[in-house]
Amino acid sequence: MDRGADVEHVRTARLIGRRPAFRDADELHPLMADERVAPWLWPEGPPTPAQVRSLLVRDADHWKRHRWGPWIVRDAATQQLVGRVGLETTTVEDEVAVELAWMVRADRWGEGLATEMAAEAVRIGFDDVGLEAIVSFTLPHNVASRAVMEKLGFTYARDFEHAGLPHVLYVLTRAR
Repeated sequence: MDRGADVEHVRTARLIGRRPAFRDADELHPLMADERVAPWLWPEGPPTPAQVRSLLVRDADHWKRHRWGPWIVRDAATQQLVGRVGLETTTVEDEVAVELAWMVRADRWGEGLATEMAAEAVRIGFDDVGLEAIVSFTLPHNVASRAVMEKLGFTYARDFEHAGLPHVLYVLTRAR
């Protein structure tokens, strides 16, 4: 599963992605704690700065083990932090899988930024990392995230429970 291509820095038409660093915590926290973003990622309530730092520690460990993972994403023109997008290992119903996940700052929703960077993550996952399948999931009523998944070619697989909440699971395979 891990071919470990050098994918620490990526660029799309409008975005730049790079491997996360601990220094990102102070800038990332307000985006993740935004009242429009937090309910989708932190249903128990907005994350604390310590929880965001823990996420970055987890990201650093993931990158160290796999040589790929989620990126911190910035607008290429303005350098504004846009969010966090990329691939990470997860568990779905006791099975290890690779998840495509994203978080985009709320004031940039509707611009297609999640789809743009997520498409690059999918390409890298299949072409550079050598994955056979990628999953993505969200809360059932997150229509915007489901639309991103469908635009990328993911297909609905089933409902399941994740973190004690109902979710919908989508899958994209290399063959597709």
